[in-house]
Amino acid sequence: MLKPLLVVAAVVAASALVGPTVSQAATTNSYRVSYADLNLASDHGRQSLQRRIAFGARVVCEVEDSREFALATATNACRGDAIASAQPAYDAAVGAARRGTVQVLESALIVTVP
Repeated sequence: MLKPLLVVAAVVAASALVGPTVSQAATTNSYRVSYADLNLASDHGRQSLQRRIAFGARVVCEVEDSREFALATATNACRGDAIASAQPAYDAAVGAARRGTVQVLESALIVTVP
């Protein structure tokens, strides 16, 4: 009688520990990058947005510091893919800024892991 109760308690405890990890993983696969405060018609504004996109890629592809080559390679590939996923939105935002188009609602882009 005591053995099944211990098993149930262990499963409940394990679920409580795994739940936050899974939810954290689910919330870190995209990152919103705002550019509302940037002038994308200027070099400085475009470079600032590129730095923000790179930071977003580091956030969505966060891996514990590892000296293992395979993990470092996978992390770099993930970050490259994440930056590439933001490129169309970056190009559209810069193009709109160069044309003088005003975008009231669209002042952010999303960096995601494909």
